[in-house]
Amino acid sequence: MKTLSKFALSAAAAGLIASAGASAGTLDDVKSKGFLQCGISTGFPGFAFTDDAGNWQGFDPAVCKAVAAAIFGDTEKVKYTTTTGKTRFTALSSGEVDVLARNTTWTFSRDTDLKLDFVGINYYDGQGFMVPAELGVSSAKDLDGASVCIQTGTTTELNLADYFRTNNISYEAVPIETNDEARTNYVAGRCDVYTTDASGLASTRSALEDPSAHVVLPEIISKEPLGPLVRHGDSEWADIIRWTLNAMITAEELGVTSENVDKMATGTDNPEINRLLGSEGDLGAMIGLDKAWAWRAIKMVGNYGEVFEQFIGKETPIGIERGVNDLWTNGGILYSPPFR
Repeated sequence: MKTLSKFALSAAAAGLIASAGASAGTLDDVKSKGFLQCGISTGFPGFAFTDDAGNWQGFDPAVCKAVAAAIFGDTEKVKYTTTTGKTRFTALSSGEVDVLARNTTWTFSRDTDLKLDFVGINYYDGQGFMVPAELGVSSAKDLDGASVCIQTGTTTELNLADYFRTNNISYEAVPIETNDEARTNYVAGRCDVYTTDASGLASTRSALEDPSAHVVLPEIISKEPLGPLVRHGDSEWADIIRWTLNAMITAEELGVTSENVDKMATGTDNPEINRLLGSEGDLGAMIGLDKAWAWRAIKMVGNYGEVFEQFIGKETPIGIERGVNDLWTNGGILYSPPFR
């Protein structure tokens, strides 16, 4: 990804030294080892994938790249650990990763019983169904007796059982652990249906040999608020992840982009832009960083809308419309608390 100029890095380094007095915790551990350990999925086109050079890219890794930019001024200061539905929470709880940034739904039990803190929502989703067009199925309620590929250890598994029980529909579960395994089984005809978050279905469908031969059914049977999460017990670290995501959302709302952020960082007539980019006040000091932390994240990764359109937007093979994930000012429900 992008790196800043020598001048900008020098200024950033000075700010980071000034903020070295932050309380001990995950931030200090991350600074000490010199990189952020980010837990991601095993791969979803658009959401998490490796480029031709073998580097992880996508909508979810962008969160970790933005955090690395905020802390280090370098999006390459990230190492990635791939996790499945079964292994992701153990990887985070054990300290194997510093943050989990993958398609993980915020639920009551995960937030409380698993002792994890969700720090925001970067994608509002819901569970759906995909079937081969040749089956002639137009509704999930026509799936009685179908075999269904479903990832174990996920809310998808529980939602499916609830929905089919409520509608008196029988099914045969075909358990799988990764998206690649689901795609392989689905294409091979080992299951009639693949169910997961609608974003995952769009991602999987885009990678099939003939996407038009597969239909995503209209039913959305759940709420799946997806977002990054950290361990309980380190509020300062949670604040850094939370407000980096919020900075990307606020930047889009205020018209701050990776292209114009340098100019805006010199000062504007909008006090919130000035606070966000550090030309007025010092919000960074409140989270153990310097004044330019959000400027670096936006400069090097982009605002929320830029990241969305780059990796999963309507002009990409994934082809997702913004919908509810648009800004609240544009009819969506995406919203950040104010920077003040």
